[in-house]
Amino acid sequence: MKLHCEVEVVSRHLPALGLRNRGKGVRAVLSLCQQAPRTQPRPRVGGERGGQHPACLFISTLKDKLGTRYEANSSSLKGFLSAVRLAHRGCDIEAPLLTLTPVKTSEFEKFKTKMVITSKKDYPLSKNFPYSLEHLQTSYCGLVRVDMRMLSLKNLRKLDLSHNHIKKLPATIGDLIHLQELNLNDNHLESFSVALCQSTLQKSLRSLDLSKNKIKALPVQFCQLQELTDLKLDDNELIQLPFKMGHLTNLRFLSAARNKLPFLPSEFKNLSLEYLDLFGNIFEQPKVLPVIKLQMPLTLLESSARTVLYNRIPYGSHIIPFHLCQDLDTAKTCVCGRFCLSCFIQGTTTMNLHSVAHTVVLVDNMGGTEAPVVSYFCSLACYVNSCDMLK
Repeated sequence: MKLHCEVEVVSRHLPALGLRNRGKGVRAVLSLCQQAPRTQPRPRVGGERGGQHPACLFISTLKDKLGTRYEANSSSLKGFLSAVRLAHRGCDIEAPLLTLTPVKTSEFEKFKTKMVITSKKDYPLSKNFPYSLEHLQTSYCGLVRVDMRMLSLKNLRKLDLSHNHIKKLPATIGDLIHLQELNLNDNHLESFSVALCQSTLQKSLRSLDLSKNKIKALPVQFCQLQELTDLKLDDNELIQLPFKMGHLTNLRFLSAARNKLPFLPSEFKNLSLEYLDLFGNIFEQPKVLPVIKLQMPLTLLESSARTVLYNRIPYGSHIIPFHLCQDLDTAKTCVCGRFCLSCFIQGTTTMNLHSVAHTVVLVDNMGGTEAPVVSYFCSLACYVNSCDMLK
């Protein structure tokens, strides 16, 4: 019988000597074994007080493959505990017992926390990934989809799928509840799904690399990934950023160079970044005249939407039609803090990017650090009061 676990050997004599235990276990194979015959070399013994038992605990680690034998006493596994109890009492054990043999290196592969694969020939096809992996990199492997075996690695914290040919992400990536870093650089992605934005990644994901793909737009719900600190969007086909970017309050590193952005969303001004790179976009010059889409009196839809959003009334597709949920999700925010759906004034101004970031990469070859920002106004009064900002 074998049990793969973390083991800490504690000496009860240390406190009397004024010493402390390490307080940290090591990966080990814990075996319930028969006593070695007297004619064979006897493994060294830890914690023995004399006397013989028909079975004993045998602990082997990667550094000590020969192992150390201990008097049988306990285990966290019910069956293992039962067998150990019988052995301790000197009773017969019905379960088959192992003979004392050194543990193979392959026994410890199950304890791997990091695996890096950078060629197609090294990619495992016939065996599963070690269940204990926390960091998995499979780059340059020619993957066209995410291997579903990866999605069973519940301890995964870092997943690197860069330099492959992946076109679509399964929503079940959102089931990796501990995932903090996701690298999808240099693939063939055309979108980032709403399902991923609304998954458990909202609470865990810190770093996301979507650079060198074919993404044209990110969903509004993308800004629900509020734990993000690092976001790379370079070398895509983005024509706009989510207009609720200001909700990413933890974001510190943002790179969206070499896209097709004509302007920045109004809530971009709410960011507080350490590093910002928007080089190589097609920023337009601010328009002199605003776009006016006011309608008085307000429609019932507009008035209701403003009331729901202003009073933060909960809504969902189980309460109102799905298309109305989409309208509410995509509502604009006026500079006064109120909301507007389809009745607004749209104006453009220029913002110095140093106002939102400590370090700014120049946006063009002329040394500029300014970019156009779109602003929305829920009424003529709000627009008139903000004319100084638009000049």
